[in-house]
Amino acid sequence: MKAVYWVIWGLVLSAAVVLTGCGKANDKVKAPPVASPADDMVKQAETLDGEGKKLEAKAVYQQIVAEHADYKNIETVQQSLYKINMEVLFSNTPTPQTVIHEVKVGDSLGKISKQYNVTMELIKTCNGMKDNTVRVGQKLRIWTGKFSIYVSKSQNYLMLKSDEDVLKVYVVSTGAKGSTPAGTFKIVNKIENPVWFKAGAIIPPESPDNVLGSRWMGFDIQGYGIHGTVEPDKLGQQVTAGCIRMRNDEVEELYKIIPRGTEVTIVD
Repeated sequence: MKAVYWVIWGLVLSAAVVLTGCGKANDKVKAPPVASPADDMVKQAETLDGEGKKLEAKAVYQQIVAEHADYKNIETVQQSLYKINMEVLFSNTPTPQTVIHEVKVGDSLGKISKQYNVTMELIKTCNGMKDNTVRVGQKLRIWTGKFSIYVSKSQNYLMLKSDEDVLKVYVVSTGAKGSTPAGTFKIVNKIENPVWFKAGAIIPPESPDNVLGSRWMGFDIQGYGIHGTVEPDKLGQQVTAGCIRMRNDEVEELYKIIPRGTEVTIVD
């Protein structure tokens, strides 16, 4: 009887060892990732965007950014939001920041541009215009939101805003050793394909040595502004003589949007 008892007890102990071993093995198995509600929201936004419902898609992306800042794909969401913002800005889609202007006798594209403080280029792009000609009775979609620019020197980014809405964030280069001035300035001049005057030398826009790139937007502080670059590989670094550099295609996009007088805030 004792022999049977010890056999049974040995089986119990063996089972306990097996179960304990299984428990340890299970501890090494990672739990499946928990799905984020943002995943479904991204799918919803992509569907809306695919259906041409840009404003509805924008609202969903904005909600993700506001409520799910720790979402694993938050940078992709932000880029999708910026893309939609630009598509809406350059379209004829009505938004809370737009009005319809009906061209009347005496109007010109330049006059309308000054009336609403918006660039002629933006008006033309939004309304599919091939030249500066406007016709009496023509209805033009006009952007009325106030544009402003915010630049972080330490993070090397430029933020484009319309009223309080962040439209897009660009990677830029700022001044070496903090040489980009901090403060609030205004855009006072804009030049396409600028000539670079360097220590008495005149470097034409087509020269590979012209560091200004394809556009110049000068501040109301002499010698400083926003311009393109011939060194896109150095974006995101503090390497300039004090100006703010952007990719040429991106500075051309910004140039089309912001009018003279746009406020630029630069912080350390």
